[in-house]
Amino acid sequence: MKRSLVLAGGGMRVAWQAGVVRALAEEGLEFDHVDGTSGGILTAGMLLSGIGPEDMCARWSAVDVKDFGSALPFGDYLKGPWSLPALGDADGLLNKVFPALGIDDATIRARAAEPGAVGGSFNVVEFTGKRCHPIDATEIDAELMAAGMSLPIFLTPLRRDGKIWTDAVWVRDANVQEALRRGAEEVWLIWCIGNSPYWGEGPLEQYVHMIEMSAMGALLADFDAARAAGRDFVLHVVRPAHPLPLDPEFYLGRISADALVAMGYRDAREYLASRVAEGLPKDEHCTAMSEPAPGVRYTDRLRGSLDGQELGLTAVVEMPAGGTGARLSGFLDSERFGARRFLAGGRVEASGDMLRYRAEILLDGGWHKLTVTRTFHDDPGPDAWTDSRSAVLELEGFPAAELRMALGDAAALIASVEPVGSHGFLDRASAAAGFISNGLRELLERY
Repeated sequence: MKRSLVLAGGGMRVAWQAGVVRALAEEGLEFDHVDGTSGGILTAGMLLSGIGPEDMCARWSAVDVKDFGSALPFGDYLKGPWSLPALGDADGLLNKVFPALGIDDATIRARAAEPGAVGGSFNVVEFTGKRCHPIDATEIDAELMAAGMSLPIFLTPLRRDGKIWTDAVWVRDANVQEALRRGAEEVWLIWCIGNSPYWGEGPLEQYVHMIEMSAMGALLADFDAARAAGRDFVLHVVRPAHPLPLDPEFYLGRISADALVAMGYRDAREYLASRVAEGLPKDEHCTAMSEPAPGVRYTDRLRGSLDGQELGLTAVVEMPAGGTGARLSGFLDSERFGARRFLAGGRVEASGDMLRYRAEILLDGGWHKLTVTRTFHDDPGPDAWTDSRSAVLELEGFPAAELRMALGDAAALIASVEPVGSHGFLDRASAAAGFISNGLRELLERY
């Protein structure tokens, strides 16, 4: 069965896609064709440059999100807001982000020309003709890839040979049509653009809504065209249950690349566990998401040792108000495991002064259950700090390990608390206050 991997856009948030790709690779899925649009060009570029899934995830850790935009010549800013070409240009992408992620256009072209190579395509719009061009991997270059990510207003387009090239998102955000043209019988759509019923206020959220409408409209048009042509195929879609944090949250440090990668792995594992051979219906529900309940997201880091090797746990917890229905993603770092091991099937259990993280990790070809127990209480004696910062990790097949939170990790936990499912200053403040007064009040008071 010929299989295509279609990587939709999502701005800087496509770090999430690296975790998805890691899970798909662990499942043994291989693809005959990879297509990238907008932010998905980064993931496609990494894959077609020969970057392996484990390395993809690791490389995102080293990316500075500030490099996604670079300043225009100073004189452009003197033109005033109504004549400003854009907020920045693509030099940061070309000179910093692409190298950090291992994206190399010469390598992409060379690999694509090899016999039996995985096919590749990168979607870029030529503005004069208002047409999306799926440029083959044998013909792509770095400037065209960057142009395909140059969202109007934010980055200047590429002007070349009398033509103007820019982000394809307003025409399409996922080129299922190109996958079918190349003979795909099974399409894996990796979708991280929001698709919920929520309509937000303000220019940023409504700009994003316009992208959402354009993206879904083009996707549904691809489905309709395939149906009209009698072209059947199996559709699988990996997408988050709730819309991912917007780019400004990533840019401002409210969410990290590591956290997004871990969320992608979690979401892919959830889909893989429930998928059926016939795939999903090809309609608006295939990418549908719901808004999360009001609550907060925080990152909990603990350190210890396992089998004589240093061990680090990072848990990203999305905690609704009241503490029920929390979601967990994250990873373990240890030389004992080799590459970073991501959590799958994560959940959080809270009872009294006890908090448990439960998940599984793939290790040595098998799944191992993991439990981390955090107890927030003060035993008699002057050791409140010790009592509060300790945890016990139980990993199937290994002896129990004690984990501890360093002072810097405690400060980072407090700084990481970010409202989710709330919009506007008052709602966000209320969500944070509710979290502090319930789930981790004792912990935060001590720190």
